[in-house]
Amino acid sequence: MPKISALGLDVGKKRIGVAGCDGTGLIATGITTIERTSFERDLEQLRQLVEERDVQILVVGLPYSMDGSLGFQARQVQKFARRLSKALQLPVEYVDERLTSLEAEQQLKERKQFSSRDKGAIDRLAAAIILQQWLDSRRSSQLSVTRE
Repeated sequence: MPKISALGLDVGKKRIGVAGCDGTGLIATGITTIERTSFERDLEQLRQLVEERDVQILVVGLPYSMDGSLGFQARQVQKFARRLSKALQLPVEYVDERLTSLEAEQQLKERKQFSSRDKGAIDRLAAAIILQQWLDSRRSSQLSVTRE
């Protein structure tokens, strides 16, 4: 299987949770949380991670509405991701991120690592869940192609 370096992003109004994967594309882990200030500052922090990790693709969680439609927040995330993609000259793929923050919070509570004051931990883990979903789907589609 080809090596992959991807960044998973959970884009919110106040913070961006960032996750990365090992070169094999098997495991996603939370890296950091970016406190949003301006597009230029967000971009600079992400550019640094892209360069350090030799990133090939951005995987962005898209907050669909529960009925599956793209609401206001999803369109804002798409707009941000398009600007980011252009500035970093990287492709973007989207993953349905409905309920990932809730799942992240549950996992942290189960591990007894939850703190209502550390919203960044939820954002990082949500980004890791988003990236892991993308990696798993990519791997399963590559496996089905090789079996045919």
